[in-house]
Amino acid sequence: RTHVQGEGTYSGSTMQAGVVQSLALRQSGPTKASRTLQSAGTSRARVRVAQRTGRTVRCRATEGPIEPDAVDNAPQDDIQLPEQPEGAGKFEEVNYGMRRYMPEQYVEALQAQAPPSVARVGVIGASGYTGSECVRLIAAHPSMAVTTLTSERSAGKKFGDVFQQFRPLSATLPDLIKAEDVNYDELDCVFCCLPHGTTQEIIKGIPSHVKVVDLSADFRLRDIDEYKEWYGDEHRAPELQTEVVYGLTEVHRDKVKTARVVANPGCYPTCIQLGLVPLLASKVISANGIIIDAKSGTSGAGRGAKEAFLYCEVTDGMHAYGVGRHRHMPEIEQGLYEAVQFADGDSAPPIRISFTPHLIPMSRGMLCTMYCQLEEGMTVDECRSMLKNMYEGEPFVHVLEEGVVPQTRHVRGSNMCLLSVFPDRIPGRVIVLSAIDNLVKGAAGQAIQNMNILMGYSEVSGLMQQPMFP
Repeated sequence: RTHVQGEGTYSGSTMQAGVVQSLALRQSGPTKASRTLQSAGTSRARVRVAQRTGRTVRCRATEGPIEPDAVDNAPQDDIQLPEQPEGAGKFEEVNYGMRRYMPEQYVEALQAQAPPSVARVGVIGASGYTGSECVRLIAAHPSMAVTTLTSERSAGKKFGDVFQQFRPLSATLPDLIKAEDVNYDELDCVFCCLPHGTTQEIIKGIPSHVKVVDLSADFRLRDIDEYKEWYGDEHRAPELQTEVVYGLTEVHRDKVKTARVVANPGCYPTCIQLGLVPLLASKVISANGIIIDAKSGTSGAGRGAKEAFLYCEVTDGMHAYGVGRHRHMPEIEQGLYEAVQFADGDSAPPIRISFTPHLIPMSRGMLCTMYCQLEEGMTVDECRSMLKNMYEGEPFVHVLEEGVVPQTRHVRGSNMCLLSVFPDRIPGRVIVLSAIDNLVKGAAGQAIQNMNILMGYSEVSGLMQQPMFP
C-alpha cells in the first residue's frame, strides 16, 4: 500500500499536500530525482528517490513532520512496486484531476488522503502568454492542480504541443478544450486570461462556489461608463462589477481575502502604483504634475499576430505608443486617486497624469520612471523611508539602497518589484523607478498571489522562483 509518485521524466506530478494528479510512474529505465512517498494508513513521509529501475525504487525516507533536509540523513532502503494490472496507462477521471490507472488499494488510499483544501484549477484562455505563465507557475504550486485548460484556436490539442516547454508535464495536464465546454462543478478556482471584452459574460456565468481572478481589463474600472469610454464596449456585467475587488495585492490584501472575483491589475498600473500609492497616501508627493515614462517588453501586447509587433518592426529600435491616450491611464488614475482620497478625503480633486509607454525589443520586463513634485518640506530621503516602511516584510516588493537603479534583468521570471528613489536636478522634485516582469508581477504572478489569499494558502506559494539572470 505504498505509493511513490513524482514528476518530470516520471508521468506523475507533485503530490505535496496530498494532491492526486497522476498516480503512475513510467516503467522505463533508471531515473534519478527527488520525489514524495505516501504510505496508506500512516503519516505522510518525505522521500529522496535515488534511483528507480523497473519496479524497484531505491530511496531514503523519513516519516512524520520533518524538516526538508532531514531526509538526506535517513537510511537508504529499497521499495518494490507491484506489477501494474491490465489497462495500465489509460487515463480516467478522479477527484483531483487526471490519474493513470493503478491498483485499487492505491487509489482508495490516496483519494482518502487528498485534502479538500487542494484547489482544482481552470485556466481560461491558456494558449496566450498570461495563460501559459499561469500554468508554468501553478506547476510548482503545492496546493493547486490544473484540471482544465481552454483555448478557442487550439481546442483538442495537448498543451505540450502548443507550448513545447510543457511537454514533460503532458501526462498531468489536461488537453485543451473550448471555454463553453468547461464543467465548473469540477473546479474550485479559475484564472481568466482572455482578451478584454470577452470575459464579462463568461465570469457572470461561473457558479458562485468558484473563486475567480480575471487577468483582463473587463472588471478593473469601477465606473462602467468609463469602461465604455476607454474600451469601446458596453459593460455586460454591471451588477457583478459592484462586488469585484481590485487586486493590487500589497495595497488591497484585506479586501481580496473576502472577495469571490478579483480584477487583476494591468502591468503598467501595477508597476506604477506600487511606487506612487504609498507616497501619495502619506502626502510625501503632490498629486499634481506626475509624469510617467514607461517601457515594456513585447509580450505585453499579447500573442496575437499584429504587424506592429513583427520582428522587423520591433527589433533594433524602440517607439512610443498609445501616446496621450493609453487604456491603462484611467486604471492608473483610479488607483492613485484612491491614495489621494486616503490622505485628503472625498473632497480631493480628480487626478490626471502624463503617461507615455514605449515598446522595447525584449520579450519581457517593464521599467517605469516617474517624475513627481515633493510636497512642501518633504525630501527624497523621506520618500525612500516611506516606501521602506510600507513594504517592510513584503516578500515581493523591495526598496533598493540609495543610488541603486532597478533593472528588468534582475526581476525576469519572478514576482518581484524593485523600487528606487533619486533626486531630480529640478529642486523640489523626485524620480521614482519601478521594475517588474510584466508577465509575472504584472500578470500571472500577481494573479496567483491573489488566488493564494482567496483560497487561504500562503501568499508566496508557487511564487518563490528566483529571477532568471543572466
